[in-house]
Amino acid sequence: MSPAAPLLAELVSRLVGGALPAGLRAWDGSTAGPDGGPVVVLRSRRALRRLLWAPGELGLARAYVSGDLDVEGDLTEGLRRAWALFRTGALSRPRLGPGEWAGIVATAARLGVLGPPPRPPAEEARPSGRLHTKARDRSVIAHHYDLGNDFYQLILDPAMAYSCACYTDPGDDLATAQRAKLDLVCRKLELRPGMRLLDVGCGWGALLLHAAEHYGVEATGVTLSAQQAGHIRGEITRRGLTGKATVRLQDYRELSGEPFDAIASLEMGEHVGDGNYPVYTATLHRMLKPGAPLLLQQMSRGATAPGGGAFIESYIAPDMTMVPIGTTLGLLEDAGFEIRGVEALREHYVRTVRDWSEQLEKHADQVVAIAGEGQLRVWRLYLAGGALAFEENRMGVNQILARR
Repeated sequence: MSPAAPLLAELVSRLVGGALPAGLRAWDGSTAGPDGGPVVVLRSRRALRRLLWAPGELGLARAYVSGDLDVEGDLTEGLRRAWALFRTGALSRPRLGPGEWAGIVATAARLGVLGPPPRPPAEEARPSGRLHTKARDRSVIAHHYDLGNDFYQLILDPAMAYSCACYTDPGDDLATAQRAKLDLVCRKLELRPGMRLLDVGCGWGALLLHAAEHYGVEATGVTLSAQQAGHIRGEITRRGLTGKATVRLQDYRELSGEPFDAIASLEMGEHVGDGNYPVYTATLHRMLKPGAPLLLQQMSRGATAPGGGAFIESYIAPDMTMVPIGTTLGLLEDAGFEIRGVEALREHYVRTVRDWSEQLEKHADQVVAIAGEGQLRVWRLYLAGGALAFEENRMGVNQILARR
């Protein structure tokens, strides 16, 4: 039989609409594509079968996460090359007619890759039910955030801050940059002893614990993750913050009671969904005293690509919605907020994600022991792609200061 790689190069080129952006090595050891740079390794015929059944990003993600496809060399550089070709139009998702598909199937048959669709990797999310019901939102949050506190402790800083940090000096490490971000939020909210702070989507409590410990506020956090709530309760006891900080395992739509002196919500708005965003902003408005400040930190992207992409939506954050910053500002104003300031932190997220990636690789063996090889691969792809999206301004992140 002829070497597989040249036939593969022709087949993949048809599926992605252009020449290969990286070198290719097939299961039989044959090679094709450009020399130098990253090399895509197809470890089995199943990798190509995944791409035939799900052409594009999802099929490639499934092949990578399963281990049927690997990348030797710099994964980020491989993604960078591919994105550059898509931007210039050298690669695109072609519209294939019956004749083209017949040729693809014939080549696939010669390679011995035809067959039923492979089962998606176990790490792929499969949410059910109507979009953004409380039950579905809980299951989506659990899929990503309940991997285990010990898992996230290997990747995040000691405070467990899972949002963009703020690097005030080139030599800052991740922990220093996350403390700087927490202080920046507290200063913008003008927190003082005795104030009541609400943190909506509080994660592992980095902000609410920091504000209670260093700014003397009474801090309340809400989260849908049982793992996060358990971690925060343990930290409240350990730090002697009983009565000063509390956490609720609660949906933001269930918030009620006396309004707060200040509210923060860091990278939570991306998860509420287009249809529910007015409910989210109305809830923030209702839970805040007149004249009191809101600090919203949120990711954004262009109007033509509101989601996170097939990989993110299947493996990291199903149902995620990101919109242009102007859209978010308009929705806040519609809810009755006055916008007082916007600060872009996009470049800071490049460094944040790369620091997380460094931590991931440093603790790779422990990550596999806790969560499995598949999750290690999910996170490698997630962080490499995320850093590149912020680097190339395909995604942004902003701190929005507003007042009721």
